[in-house]
Amino acid sequence: MDLGALLGGAVLTETTFSLHGLGQFTILAIDNQDLPEILGVTMLAAFFIVIANLVVDILYAVVDPRVRH
Repeated sequence: MDLGALLGGAVLTETTFSLHGLGQFTILAIDNQDLPEILGVTMLAAFFIVIANLVVDILYAVVDPRVRH
C-alpha cells in the first residue's frame, strides 16, 4: 500500500522542485485535461501496486511455512 503513497510523494516532490518525471507528467496531464495520459498513469500505478502486493503475498508464504493455500 506504500507504493501508492510513493507515487503521491513523487507528484508533490516533482512539483515543488520543478523536476521532470512521472509526477510532473501527471500534473500537466490533469491541468490539460488529457484523459488518455491520466488513464495511462492511473493504469501504470495500479499495475505496479498489484504486482507489489502479489510479490509480498508470495514472499510471505515462502517465509512463513504456516501459510499455505
